[in-house]
Amino acid sequence: MDRTGGSGGGSDRRQPEESKPLLGEMSAPEGNKMGAAPCRRALLHCNGMRYKLLQEGDIQVCVIRHPRTFLSKILTSKFLRRWEPHHLTLADNSVASATPTGYMENSISYSAIEDVQLLSWENAPKYCLQLTIPGGTVLLQAANSYLRDQWFHSLQWKKKIYKYKKVLSNPSRWEVVLKEIRTLVDMALTSPLQDDSIHQAPLEIVSKLLSENNNLTTQDHESIIVAIAPLLENNHPPPDLCEFFCKHCRERPRSMVVIEVFTPVVQRILKHNMDFGKCPRLRLFTQEYILSLNELNAGMEVVKKFIHSMHGPTGQCPHPRVLPNLVAVCLAAIYSCYEEFINSRDNSPSLKEIRNGCQQQCDRKPNLPLRLLHTSPDLVSQEATLTESRLKPVIVTSNEIHVEVERNNTANQKMTAGVGNDSEPNLIDCLMVSPTCSTISIELSAQADRILGCYVEILKMLSDYDDWRPALASLLQPIPFPKEALAHEKFTKELKYVIQRFAEDPRQEVHSCLLSVRAGKDGWFQLYSPGGVACDDDGELFASMVHILMGSCYKTKKFLLSLAENKLGPCMLLALRGNQTMVEILCLMLEYNIIDNNDTQLQIISTLESTDVGKRMYEQLCERQRELKELQRKGGPTRLTLPSKSTDADLARLLSSGSFGNLENLSLAFTNVTSACAEHLIKLPSLKQLNLWSTQFGDAGLRLLSEHLTMLQVLNLCETPVTDAGLLALSSMKSLCSLNMNSTKLSADTYEDLKVFVNCIL
Repeated sequence: MDRTGGSGGGSDRRQPEESKPLLGEMSAPEGNKMGAAPCRRALLHCNGMRYKLLQEGDIQVCVIRHPRTFLSKILTSKFLRRWEPHHLTLADNSVASATPTGYMENSISYSAIEDVQLLSWENAPKYCLQLTIPGGTVLLQAANSYLRDQWFHSLQWKKKIYKYKKVLSNPSRWEVVLKEIRTLVDMALTSPLQDDSIHQAPLEIVSKLLSENNNLTTQDHESIIVAIAPLLENNHPPPDLCEFFCKHCRERPRSMVVIEVFTPVVQRILKHNMDFGKCPRLRLFTQEYILSLNELNAGMEVVKKFIHSMHGPTGQCPHPRVLPNLVAVCLAAIYSCYEEFINSRDNSPSLKEIRNGCQQQCDRKPNLPLRLLHTSPDLVSQEATLTESRLKPVIVTSNEIHVEVERNNTANQKMTAGVGNDSEPNLIDCLMVSPTCSTISIELSAQADRILGCYVEILKMLSDYDDWRPALASLLQPIPFPKEALAHEKFTKELKYVIQRFAEDPRQEVHSCLLSVRAGKDGWFQLYSPGGVACDDDGELFASMVHILMGSCYKTKKFLLSLAENKLGPCMLLALRGNQTMVEILCLMLEYNIIDNNDTQLQIISTLESTDVGKRMYEQLCERQRELKELQRKGGPTRLTLPSKSTDADLARLLSSGSFGNLENLSLAFTNVTSACAEHLIKLPSLKQLNLWSTQFGDAGLRLLSEHLTMLQVLNLCETPVTDAGLLALSSMKSLCSLNMNSTKLSADTYEDLKVFVNCIL
């Protein structure tokens, strides 16, 4: 076999790679004649091919331990037939074989590889690489040209990255270092390899360089940031680099680098990050970046423009991860404002000790955090009877928190009897203090106060976007703030705007998040109710929340019962002041027999009759009660079927025409009734069978039926819009023995669970 070269020349003029720039042409120089020249070096042209970075793979290996001057003779000999199969691994420092025998008994360090070139054979289509090492040559033979090129680019990349690590690990002059960083970035951007590590490796090298050299000037900082900016367009910065960026944001918040370079980086983080828990420094960098925007002359206006750029100009944000990531940043920033108080919790008395008043001030340790409990009276009359002689103030002081809490012996005894165990109270109970008997003041440092103001303002901005509000309400429903924040008057006062936005939104998925996330826990509704630590008005927000909840699907016994047990006093006070929503609440309590105590019923009636709107609604209630007695009077049919196409109004008109106290079987199949007719159905005391086949009766109606028609035995919901939530409401109907839910909107999993449950019973 003869080797042909692209140009003549009798001597080897190849330049050692150590003397070349680290970023050179990816192809080797044209082959020079060496003896008979049995092969030619293939030039690498930019043909747009992309390759995945190889970490390991199978390849044929042949090692020639001869001087380069004899290479032409060796390549034509039969010695080349001795190829060994090896599984090579491209480690960070060397090329090693999984079976260290034969040619690859010892690994080949990247520093020992002088050059990597492509070889192609004329007579036999063998696809080879030539690694030039001291005293010989290593030939690698791949199965095809694509694999050969993949090995070539991977080896080139590993070799150059290894050299850059060594060069930048011991910097001498920073102007040279900066030049090498730019060359490294260019190499990563022009590499035909497609892999996350291609851009991450240079960032990690620069990150390590910065972490080990703390004496850089601000100008050096900015020059390095600008140099690596192209790599950050499609990659998250590594943790150490995030820390460097945070430091720059804190020290030079008005630098143009923050706006020009960091803005697209933060935008990418907010759009694509999936979990700040795994990358906390990304969150911290985003947090510091937003604070640096707030330090500009325009302040929050710049932050507002940034939030708007993240949302986009349309009514729907196209990036679903933006809102959760922004909320996570806000929550972490707000938490950091109170971290000093949170860290001192171990020095505080337990909630139970403070609640029972069993720990004296002299026994307490210094620097106590806010972990306090007080129960406020429910009724206005009880609040009016409190006198100064019954109050024994307890002052809990720390270097930044001052709290005066009423201790009521009678309330303590009642509370102790109600608890009966050693568990600590829940979050809202810890903060329920009577506004007439206590004051809460938390003084934050100037820096913490600026951080708090910035990020609470961002939460306000987020709540102004209609498409973000449902998800924001869901994220904030568990009250993900520390107790110290909820006890801080400034924080709760500023956050009130967000809660007000939730209360004004007519969508159920938004305002339903005002309630607790699960039974036994309090929510924003309780926190901003009269008597709650966050309530700073006379109940206007509370009335607004009750109004939107009652106008939705929460006109239920359970909701009214919770108001009667916990918020009857505020409801009566607002009704006394003419609030129509509270007047309606009191009337429903009477209509549904929520109140058992006769004196309390008389007090409610007196409250209703003290205003014009209350008197009018109470008279309407009395009229409905007379009609109800007539409706439920024994007599009338036991079975009733409404004609198809009947509406809710038709059903109401029919039931108001006579007595239906004996009605046991009612068929509304194929009518146009909706969940609104549930208010009339619950007035039928003897109803045992109800057919709602092919109607628009949904979850809201089922919730009402489940609380009132406890004797219902047969229910047909075939072809209705009932979902999993409606089925859950039916769990309280203990007498139900026949249920048809074919062709409803139950999820597939729920339907399968129902089938399994039925089979188990049978």
